[in-house]
Amino acid sequence: MEPEPPSAGRFPHGVFVGLSTLDIIQRVKEFPGRNAKATALRQDVAGGGPALNAAVVFSALGGRATLVTRLGHGSISAVVREDLAARGVALVDLADAGYQPSVSTITVDDATGERQIVSTDALGRQRQLAHAPLLGEADVKAALDALGRADVVHLDGHHRDLALAAARWGRERGIPRVVDAGRWKDVMAELVPLATEVVCSADFAVPDCGGTLRWILDRGAELAAVTDGPAPVRWLGRQGGGSVDMEQFRAVDTLGAGDFFHGAYSFARTFGGAGRLEPAAALKFAGHIAALKCAWPGTREWLGGLAGSGPLDYLRTVRP
Repeated sequence: MEPEPPSAGRFPHGVFVGLSTLDIIQRVKEFPGRNAKATALRQDVAGGGPALNAAVVFSALGGRATLVTRLGHGSISAVVREDLAARGVALVDLADAGYQPSVSTITVDDATGERQIVSTDALGRQRQLAHAPLLGEADVKAALDALGRADVVHLDGHHRDLALAAARWGRERGIPRVVDAGRWKDVMAELVPLATEVVCSADFAVPDCGGTLRWILDRGAELAAVTDGPAPVRWLGRQGGGSVDMEQFRAVDTLGAGDFFHGAYSFARTFGGAGRLEPAAALKFAGHIAALKCAWPGTREWLGGLAGSGPLDYLRTVRP
């Protein structure tokens, strides 16, 4: 049974499950070559990770966002915690003692807005803490049960135990499960069949697969979509498919645009109550939010432009 949709006056609640990192972002005139140095034009420090950034934009759009992740309590974690608190994102930290998040070092080319990222993601931390046991599914579900009502569960596939337990929890309660499939990870073979929607990037390459969209639907999802930067988003659902043109813009900084696209899609997924948005409308809104982000450097300063009714007014205009 579908859960009751958000009613007038009630903020939609999104549960975001996945990776948290600390992002250190340096903006340079041009990428330095091998064994070279460059003076940054700008530096930003903020929390990062697909699920974390998606939760941040969900909150900025007016939703109630809860991030379920592994973060810990060290000096690196403290910076991320402060960022989440400033952005109105609630935190459920399921880290073992001694856990510290990965640090992502990011270089952005000032001329093109393109970026280079180096990080160990969640995998590196799990290798360093190989002695720490993964959480049992009952423990994860108990933590999720304590959150109360949720309107969407958003998963990035990092932290395998958390992702699979949360997806099953959402399925048992009839909550939509949106998977952000940025690139292929082994967990996707188990996670995709638990999803209602999978929005992946063009870099998401399914091994031995003739077509990504059809592969996703054949495994049980109701909707599959593929983003490709400024190119149209291709999508396929049970009742048909198509493509959605993305807004064209001069990118100042593309960092985090995919994360924010996915977070905006999950927000749109909660919009409209029983008159749920058509997939094309939700994808178009997500593309609009990603385009707004790309006009700003860094991953936080742009969020001030989402204050007020502007994004919701736009979302209403794309309803079928």
